[in-house]
Amino acid sequence: MVQLYNLHPFGSQQVVPCKLEPERFCGGGRDALFVAAGCKVEAFTVAGQELCQPRCAFSTLGRVLRLAYSEAGISNEISQLESDFVICQKPLELLGEKSEQSGLSVTLESTGLADDKRKYSHFQHLLYRRFAPDISSYVLSDDIKLHSLQLLPIYQTGPLTSDGKNLSQQRELLSLFCFFSLPHVGYLYMVVKSVELMSVYQYPEKSQQAVLTPQFLHVITSNNLQCFTVRCSAAAAREEDPYMDTTLKACPPVSMDVCALRIQLFIGLKAICHFKNHIILLTKADPETIPERRGSPKRLLSRKDASVKIKIPPVAEAGWNLYIVNTISPVQLYKEMIDYSNTYKTAKTQSCIHLLSEAHLLVRAALMDASQLEPGEKAELLEAFKESCGHLGDCYSRLDSQHSHLTLPYYKMSGLSMAEVLGRMDWTVEDGLQKYEKGLIFYINHSLYENLDEELSEELAAKVVQMFYVAEPKQVPHILCSPSMKNINPLTAMSYLRKLDTSGFSSILLTLTKAAVALKMGDLDMHRNEMKSHSELKLVCGFILEPRLLIQQKKGQIVPTELALYLKETQPGLLVASVLGLQKNNKIGIEEADSFFKVLCAKDEDTIPQLLVDFWEAQIVACLPDVLLQELFFKLTSQYIWRLSKRQPPDTTPLRTSEDLINACSHYGLIYPWVHVLISSDSLADKNYTEDLSKLQSLICGPSFDIASIIPFLEPLSEDTIAGLSVHVLCRTRLKEYEQCIDILLERCPEAVIPYANHELKEENRTLWWKKLLPELCQRIKCGGEKYQLYLSSLKETLSIVAVELELKDFMNVLPEDGTAAFFLPYLLYCSRKKSLT
Repeated sequence: MVQLYNLHPFGSQQVVPCKLEPERFCGGGRDALFVAAGCKVEAFTVAGQELCQPRCAFSTLGRVLRLAYSEAGISNEISQLESDFVICQKPLELLGEKSEQSGLSVTLESTGLADDKRKYSHFQHLLYRRFAPDISSYVLSDDIKLHSLQLLPIYQTGPLTSDGKNLSQQRELLSLFCFFSLPHVGYLYMVVKSVELMSVYQYPEKSQQAVLTPQFLHVITSNNLQCFTVRCSAAAAREEDPYMDTTLKACPPVSMDVCALRIQLFIGLKAICHFKNHIILLTKADPETIPERRGSPKRLLSRKDASVKIKIPPVAEAGWNLYIVNTISPVQLYKEMIDYSNTYKTAKTQSCIHLLSEAHLLVRAALMDASQLEPGEKAELLEAFKESCGHLGDCYSRLDSQHSHLTLPYYKMSGLSMAEVLGRMDWTVEDGLQKYEKGLIFYINHSLYENLDEELSEELAAKVVQMFYVAEPKQVPHILCSPSMKNINPLTAMSYLRKLDTSGFSSILLTLTKAAVALKMGDLDMHRNEMKSHSELKLVCGFILEPRLLIQQKKGQIVPTELALYLKETQPGLLVASVLGLQKNNKIGIEEADSFFKVLCAKDEDTIPQLLVDFWEAQIVACLPDVLLQELFFKLTSQYIWRLSKRQPPDTTPLRTSEDLINACSHYGLIYPWVHVLISSDSLADKNYTEDLSKLQSLICGPSFDIASIIPFLEPLSEDTIAGLSVHVLCRTRLKEYEQCIDILLERCPEAVIPYANHELKEENRTLWWKKLLPELCQRIKCGGEKYQLYLSSLKETLSIVAVELELKDFMNVLPEDGTAAFFLPYLLYCSRKKSLT
């Protein structure tokens, strides 16, 4: 037996002025009711609470056996329930494709359907169910008859305009439900993606007919109109929204027990149909119950003559009526259900949740059928929807059960702020002991983690920390780091932290939280003592446990904490290491970390502070995945180049020198020896940016750097300076443009040519000693000039190398024809004697 709530879903009722006894009837369109009797059909206008007015009447060619209304342009789906059901001793249920195994064959016939329309007709097996009577007792055949087969579609419609109309007329099927009934039990299936039994309805007495709507199941017996709740909107909501049943959104479960909202007396019910917010009922008194008085008014009647005699009159004399019963608006029924639920408000029972869930589903179902809403009605329903979510959140917050986590999504959907939720709580203390249930703790804890841009008052913040100290003391350091707790009195916060310390909850996180609170109190000595009590590595681990000690968000923007600002000045290395730890543990993104350092150092988006460069260098040293390396190389080289081109020194002292970086990781390579020779030739070099130059050169000399990617960005770095020249020559060397580099060095820094050749012209490039370097030096010596002595000494070293590498004949072929024999003779003699020497 389902639970019965004595609510009032039915409103006013009126009689349809039919001329003949109705045999078939249905609703359709916006306000039409069609009633058939024999070969005649009457149409009536049904408009709200006004009287039902005749519209027109027409005759059919034969007796009306079935009456159905179809919108123009919308396909008419017909479901039949004939001999799909066999009485046997073994019940059977086959769902979906398995229902084809029932052995029943179905043949489609199209009468009067155009040929081009037939291709759109097809059938699909949904379910097969076979029922068997209880043979332990005598059962009348009427007790096993099936009736009221119905398919109910729910569509997903587009958004509404300000006047309540749909922007798009396109409707997409969201869910499809199938209902059928036995006299004493009804079955509701969901049949969209898969076929699944949703609800079973046990009727308190024998049913005659039932009709399913998105909000209710209406059932008639001989003397009662019954209204049951349905789970269609709960199932459709899960089909519509992928975020359902998460921490963001919730909906009462499809499996929740159904209930009866009303059982209303209605004598002689024979048939029912439904459209929009109207229920059409046919009532007819049984002929044997119609009394008839006989007698003559001209004389006194005897007791025998005056008695009531019962007879069976002609069918035409039987009493009947066709009623229109208006269902009340969803909001009105919702308010009644909320008032009813107040009887359970102080009790921590499931009854309150059940009734509030029914009210929630009622509003949700009305919102899904937005096309039926009057202008302004949607806003009222949305308000009721939020209110119902708030009521459900209140219930789950008071329960200590496996469903307590539902407090969070329901409060989120309610639109209530955290302060408003806390304001709904009962803070009275019973027996000197305050108890907080899991649901409320779960909601507050998650809300404080989600950066809601809501700052609690000092009073509420104190209540929250007291709540967690009682219920979950280990969470106290975490919740004190929430931006929402900004207004808490530091003395209050410190008192709870000290209680934890003395209670044995000491941890690195507790230490860091005390240090942060001490900073807010202005007690620098306490702050320093807390920070000195652990090693830097442990402090980094503490920041990883609670990133909000350093980084918070407000209105979507990164906000460094007071502790982060203080560490920037006092312990920048710890700060960089901590943010690096957050990134490696996926507690902060790459762009977030960059923004953090820019905001921390009060720099605009286009200015890169040295502390951010320190962070990038720390990422390189930490050997991040290769996919990030090239991006980091680009950031660093761009910054090095920009500062070198602008002769802009770092705004703070770098945490690592180039030597530190070379020793710490392989991505920074040893700078080639000839680069040192080249740089040392510039006596006017600015010492303020030599570190940037060394780091850039080291990166280019490293094994991981993609040289081609940096070439387009070298333009600001002029080759007119030795610093710029060294970078350009390094890049060309890495690109194996050796001959061009030799020309540049011979022109700009001859003293670096031989160190360059010794380092670069090896293996397959050794031929450049005599094919490129030797003839170039000879040519420049002929021209003389101020660099004559440098060229001459370079030529002598070149000849020494070539004499070793080549045979005498080959050596003589590479020497200039107009050269002085006495100059080259020592090298020729060495070359000729090297075989005997070896």
